[in-house]
This record gives sequence, structure tokens and C-alpha cells, in this order.
Amino acid sequence: MDNVIDFINMNRDKYLEELKALLAIPSISALPEHAADVKRCAEWCAGEMRGIGLQNVRLIDTPGNPVVYGEWLGASGAPTILFYGHYDVQPVDPLNLWESPPFEATIRDGEIYARGSADDKGQVFMHFKAVEAHLKQNGRLPVNMKFVLEGEEEVGSVNLDDFVRSHRADLQADVVVISDSPMFARGIPSICYGLRGLVYFQIDLRGSRTDLHSGSFGGAVANPAFVLAQILAQMKDRSGRVRIPGFYDDVRALQPEEREAWAKLPFNEKQYRKDFGIPKLSGETGFTTLERTWARPTFEVNGLLSGFTGEGAKTVLPAVAMAKVSMRLVPDQDPDKAARLFEDYLRKVAPKTMALKVTRMHGGKPWMTAYDNPFVQAAGRAIERGFGRKPVFTREGGSIPVVSTFQEELGLPSVLFGVGLPDENAHAPNEKLDVANFHNGIIASAILYQEIAGIGQPA
Repeated sequence: MDNVIDFINMNRDKYLEELKALLAIPSISALPEHAADVKRCAEWCAGEMRGIGLQNVRLIDTPGNPVVYGEWLGASGAPTILFYGHYDVQPVDPLNLWESPPFEATIRDGEIYARGSADDKGQVFMHFKAVEAHLKQNGRLPVNMKFVLEGEEEVGSVNLDDFVRSHRADLQADVVVISDSPMFARGIPSICYGLRGLVYFQIDLRGSRTDLHSGSFGGAVANPAFVLAQILAQMKDRSGRVRIPGFYDDVRALQPEEREAWAKLPFNEKQYRKDFGIPKLSGETGFTTLERTWARPTFEVNGLLSGFTGEGAKTVLPAVAMAKVSMRLVPDQDPDKAARLFEDYLRKVAPKTMALKVTRMHGGKPWMTAYDNPFVQAAGRAIERGFGRKPVFTREGGSIPVVSTFQEELGLPSVLFGVGLPDENAHAPNEKLDVANFHNGIIASAILYQEIAGIGQPA
């Protein structure tokens, strides 16, 4: 590995310039006006994959954005890694909060700022460079590798499950590697062994055909904005517990050993509040902050829209009100069941004064693996060598729905090998990736391939 690591270290500056070119492509999958940019980003990734030495590289059409596929299968008898990542990014609004243009990557204070730098282009790119280092220095990889990059992760991966099912034979492997998650904290690398699932809805209320004068109609006509607020207030009680009947029936209880291990992690609630400008923490009674965010389900309001929001005053009763809401789920909750329970409860608490429309948008299943499985432990050894410190083993509050798909459809364990940071502003203005973590991540990824090769193929 010495020659591979030396090669990586010699090309540190070159890698950053190459990454900037990828980050310059505004591959925003949620906005139709960026469809051409999304396709251009897929083609850029395919070109890069060919350039580093991957074979059989191609764009595979789906009903939405294409999947980029590439492979290197020259390690006879060695395990096969299926690497998954995504090349699409979140919208950038509000644009005025960005300190530098979101698609002109800028390095400040050891961080590279751009949309997609952490989620997920930067973390995908470090694997490109790790593969390139092995192939240029040794002419081969220690393992076989298959790359699958999708362009719809940020809009719910709506076509990915069908893609996996229809390409099951092509995607056979021994383990999935995903770099799309944060480390526990700056200077504390981590390996994630659990993710929460997700269901996401839009609620629309209509109280009248058009906006109404609040003096002429106030007191006689229900206000959609006020009714929506009342409905949302009934979703959780004062202790932070979700009130949807049956919501907790399938929740897997935290194990005592997990609670003990997490209590030993270097987590400082005071610093946590300070870092994110939070006056006081809130959540389900009886659980710590880490337990709430990693292993307990939630109900959250993600967006609200109603009435007059411009400058000055306009005395109006809005005709409509809208909310976007989500529920994070934990093992062993099922997204379809949680969605049905929510819809039933919503219709029960919504008054007859409103026309109600509820739209399920997307979701995904929770996932968890044993942190002592050999692939997870191999990842722990690799990240320790790359970062010079033993990792901690954690769960993550976010969702990567395809992890469960890989487990259910292909029977594959997954390793979450992320190098982002909790304050990286993913999905927010001023998204960033720590430059040192990026470089150490390339080294750790190169070592990971060697560590997995040492496991051998399962019987």
C-alpha cells in the first residue's frame, strides 16, 4: 500500500481541482429546468470512470435520470464490492445565504464550499481517486468492484428499486460500500451500522374558492392556516411523543449495551446547542439526544405555506394552506404501515370545514446491521489507518433507502464509510467538506479495498 498512499499524497492539489469541475455542474434533480445538467453530470462521471480505468462504463436509462455503471473485475477469487453513490444534489435556495456561489467551489479555512461537496459528490469522488491510485501504481485492484451512481437520490430514488431488481444478476457482489454519511465529530471517525427510515407527505387544505376579506368573512369561515396549525399540533404531545395510534407498535427497543456505549461517546450537549444556535434542546422524554436522533422515530414539519407573506399588511383569510411533513422510522417500523396510520389519524382530526388532500411523496425503510460483522470491522481498520484514530460505531438519524433494497433484493450487507461532518450543511446553504477529511478518505478508501480483500469470499 505504500506506493498507493504516496501517489495519493502527491496528487492532493490535483484532486481538488478535479473535484471542483464535478461540483460546478448544477445537477439538481428536484428542478426540471436542470434536467440537462443532471444528464451532463452523469456523462461527466462516466468519463471520469473510464479515465481512472474502470471498464464496461455506461449510462443505463431509467424512467427518470440515468444510472451510471462501471466495473473492474480482474481480481480472480477476491470479494466483490458494489459501490453506491449519487451524482444529483439538492436545490440551493435560499441563494442569498450562500457566502460564495454554490456551484463555484471555494476553499476557505480548510473547507471546500459547494453544493454537493459532502452530499455526495465529494465522497463519491474520493473512491474514484482511490481506485485510480491502485490501478496506476499496481495495475490492478485487490478486489473486484462495481460502481452504481444514481441521479435521483435527492428526490426519493423513485426508480432505483426497479433498477436493482431488473439488474439483479449484474449487481451480484459480497458487500455494498456507501460513502454518504457523516463522521461522529471532527477528528472522530466513525462507522455507521444503522439508519432511520422515512415517509414523507404533503398536506393540502382548502377552505374556500378564493382568498376572502378577513373583516367581511372572519368569524364565519374557517381559516385554513389556523386549522392546519391545529392539525399539526395534534401530531405530538408535550412530551415529544407522536400521538398517531399504533405508531410505536413495531419500534425495536434500544438494547442496554447500545445505550451504555453511546453514553460513553464524547458528545457535549452544550457545544451541540452552540454549534447550531439552538436555545434549548427538545425531544421525546426519557431518551438522550443521541438516542432520540439515532434510534427513536419522529414526526416533523418540513415546510408551511399559507396566506399573505409579503411586506406590510393584507387582511385576508387564505383559501388554502399546505404543509410538508415527514416521519423518521426505526427498526422494525414499516413505511407503508406508518403511512396508513398517519393518513387514518389525519382524516380523523381534520375538521369537515376543510377540503383535505394528502399526498404521499416518498419514503424508505430503516436499516441496521451487526457492527461486529467482518465487513464493518474491515471498514473500522481502514478508517483507523487513514485517519490515525480508532473509529466509534454509531447509528445515523438520516435515511438511505437503497441500503434496505440491497439487503432485501441482493442479500448484501452494507458498510457506511462516510467522512462528512455533522456541521457540513448538507441540504442547506454553504454546504462544505473538510479538505483533510477528503484526502484522508481517499487513503482510507484505498486501504478499505485491501482490508476487504483480506476477508476472502464468504462460503
